[in-house]
Amino acid sequence: MTPPAPLSVTLAELAQRTGAALHGDGSVVIERVGTLEHAADRAITFLANPRYRAQLGSTRAAAVIVTPADAQATPLPRLVTNDPYGTFAAVARILNPRRAADPGVDPAARVHAAAQVAASASVAAYAVIGAGARLGERAEIHAHAVIGDDCEVGDDVVIHAHATLYPRTRVGPRSVIHSGAVLGADGFGMAEVDGRWLRIPQAGRVVLGADCEVGANTTIDRGAIEDTVIEDDVKLDNQIQVGHNVVIGTHTAIAACVGIAGSARIGANCRIGGGAMISGHLRIASGTVISGATTVFGNIDVPGTYTGVFPLMPYRDWQRAAAHVRQLSDLRRRLGALEHAMRLAADGEAEEATR
Repeated sequence: MTPPAPLSVTLAELAQRTGAALHGDGSVVIERVGTLEHAADRAITFLANPRYRAQLGSTRAAAVIVTPADAQATPLPRLVTNDPYGTFAAVARILNPRRAADPGVDPAARVHAAAQVAASASVAAYAVIGAGARLGERAEIHAHAVIGDDCEVGDDVVIHAHATLYPRTRVGPRSVIHSGAVLGADGFGMAEVDGRWLRIPQAGRVVLGADCEVGANTTIDRGAIEDTVIEDDVKLDNQIQVGHNVVIGTHTAIAACVGIAGSARIGANCRIGGGAMISGHLRIASGTVISGATTVFGNIDVPGTYTGVFPLMPYRDWQRAAAHVRQLSDLRRRLGALEHAMRLAADGEAEEATR
């Protein structure tokens, strides 16, 4: 792997490449990104949250990225944009280009004779490429990764060390699979017959779209009959479980430790917070936001923000609140009986008044 040359970019060049407006000295040299609090010489930082505006006056950064509303709040050279965080992300990518692997197959790799590997692809030591697998242009397969039989890996895909693609898995161009991820393992399909579990063969595949990212140790099960489908530009964090036959719509982002049971259908442009649990065979509307640690038991047909987390409180207060919750059914019954008695009494008084 050939490391990139160290970068020194002028602020004027960053403005040109990101489309931001340049205010101040464009000859300032930028080599790294940093936070408002800790950035130092030759670093660029950003202000996106007004809560941190006070740090703008004390930052030691060489330049900052701000909105038009904050353009006059600092004398530092600056990039002015309506989306400081997005521009910061673009600048970070410019200053930290991905290292391109050297093309070729390491002698210690195992590549089946029936596999098709593009000449520009890279296969590292101890990687295994199965029969009928196809690796696209500039694909990178890192050490100890396993690409099963008849898998299809698109152009510019990166599969990191120890990731596993079970047979027939498809990965779209420019997607990234991080270490320890498993795509295409059996879904949890069982039938109970005569008091024992009978495994149902999982005949589907995992189909991952273009520009996706699958975090470390995330698992995506293949479909039972039809495919498990992850559409384009979906971002999955670490340690997520995606069950069989799940469909996740384009541009959805899911944080770590989420569990998605089989056959759930999640729409496009959704945001799902860490630790959320989604039951099987549900539909979640496009544009939905689910807060962290929320459990979803039913369909979400109207997009919005949904939260199901009991508020944090001291433990003793939580114990009392939990005890009250356990009593709600009894309280409801007693309240109903009281209301019924009051209605009877009111009816009796009304009848007496008419005599």
